[in-house]
Amino acid sequence: MPELRFLIADDHNVLRRGVRNIVENYPNWTVVAEASNGREAIEKARFCKPDVAILDFSMPEINGLDAARDVLTHLPDTKVLILTVHENDELVDELRRVGVHGYVLKSAPDRDLVSAIKTVLKNQTFYPTPTTPAVHRPRKTAGAKPTPRLSDRQKEIVRLLSQGLNSKKIADMLYISQKTVETHRRNIMLRVNCRSTAELVRYAIRNGLVEA
Repeated sequence: MPELRFLIADDHNVLRRGVRNIVENYPNWTVVAEASNGREAIEKARFCKPDVAILDFSMPEINGLDAARDVLTHLPDTKVLILTVHENDELVDELRRVGVHGYVLKSAPDRDLVSAIKTVLKNQTFYPTPTTPAVHRPRKTAGAKPTPRLSDRQKEIVRLLSQGLNSKKIADMLYISQKTVETHRRNIMLRVNCRSTAELVRYAIRNGLVEA
């Protein structure tokens, strides 16, 4: 099987590494370039000519939609997937108009991204079940699982982890010991049921602790 080449663009270092880990867990899937903003994504796509470009919707300088439009124009053989925290029919319609091959919610499990990649590689599009704007969705009441509450200190540590900082740097910034940071980190992961830092960042984005 020939090697499949990927470009990953996201301004969150941790999420970008998480996507890379998902991709490179599969034989013959190789990340050949990464970008932290839309302009860089366009430049690297034109240079590397990836088989699949995975682009964050909300990126600095040039957003993911405009970056996708450029990639699709200049590299018609490249499949483009958008990562987003947004979920509404207007966005989906715009992605379809541009010609994006599919999108995946950042809050979705890892298997959704893998399914999306496999689908677009078959020359099919990956668009989840039609969405409804949040304002029109029924509110979850009885039986809904409450969102775990984090302390202010834990939220602060989550934000710093989302920036790609390690325990030592966080400890130095907060004037606490590295052991204390690592204890907070373990407790946070247990409380929100996350198994990796990338999952924790997705949780933070989904719950408004950090910006997407």
